[in-house]
Amino acid sequence: MADTPTIDFAQLPHPAPVPSETREQALADPGFGSLFTDHMVTIRFDADRVERGENGWHDAKLCPREPIPLDPAAAVLHYAQEIFEGMKAYRWDDGTVALFRPEQNARRLNASARRMAMPELPEELFMESIRQLVAKDRAWMPTVEGGSLYLRPFMFATEAFLGVRPAREYLYCLIASPVGSYFKSGVKPVDVWVSRDHTRAAPGGTGAAKAGGNYAASLVPLAEGTKHGCQQTVFLDAIEKKWVEELGGMNLFFVFADGSAVTPPLTGTILPGITRDSLIQMLRDEGLQVREEPYSIDQWHADAQKGDLIETFACGTAAVVTPVGSVNGPDGKFTIGTGGTGQLTQKLRDRLVGVQMGTAPDPHGWVTKLD
Repeated sequence: MADTPTIDFAQLPHPAPVPSETREQALADPGFGSLFTDHMVTIRFDADRVERGENGWHDAKLCPREPIPLDPAAAVLHYAQEIFEGMKAYRWDDGTVALFRPEQNARRLNASARRMAMPELPEELFMESIRQLVAKDRAWMPTVEGGSLYLRPFMFATEAFLGVRPAREYLYCLIASPVGSYFKSGVKPVDVWVSRDHTRAAPGGTGAAKAGGNYAASLVPLAEGTKHGCQQTVFLDAIEKKWVEELGGMNLFFVFADGSAVTPPLTGTILPGITRDSLIQMLRDEGLQVREEPYSIDQWHADAQKGDLIETFACGTAAVVTPVGSVNGPDGKFTIGTGGTGQLTQKLRDRLVGVQMGTAPDPHGWVTKLD
């Protein structure tokens, strides 16, 4: 990527930050995704500036978190040019604040941008936005067990027009949310529902991009699963409707008694998870053979019934590593192993969280310290 001129961030004062006592009360039980810090970052892009030989990215601000003014004809509202990322900042016991593989989030954001015909954000500018916001809102980092500061970078088209073409103006934003455990019940096996009538993505589509429309498409089948008492929904491929792809917004792994593991391949319909990539390496570190290959819903059922499949787990930034206890659908139900948390699943979760929290070795250099 070409070097980008340095952009200075204007720091705007907050007229009424949350009082420290109120903040501490909220951080005692932050939940997930409903509590937000005082500040945000915004950076604008204008294609006209690029054509004049100037830097398209400009007007970087660290400012109070507030509503975003938007024209009713803004392209994002009509043509869904929108992408986002999800990552966390962790506070270690010694006070250090660290990120887990943030450069991969920067690169994935740009991969999503290319697929959605949006401008790429220079990686250093992405990282500087993270540093600015985390430093400013450091007091919002929760100290509850499993707590972290969830970071949500996102970008959308702001140009006001009603023609179908890539927009020429965009806004990049970064907000932060103190969070606890993703699932209210804590780390327990989840029951999943197999969607037979809906698909998440098709070949040639936007399944590999972290775009809001992919998640909107998952809401109806997720609600269907909820009606059947399940916490997540499994999506099958769009063509044959037999190959397992994603579990809601998470990647899936299947662990076998012979010491091998399978995860669906990245063929353009599955989001390339950063946690997924990390776990592939960690499984190989454990001496397991990891195969990235198609795995059918029928094979999943048969292997579980025979006892050849001993664990299934889902993974992602928000939920980290989550065991799958049972698989439910119109065709019936089957249980994974004993229906509990498998030994390898727990071991991987503990090790990954340990790396993120600075309590376990980081042999692959995945952690970036902000201090």
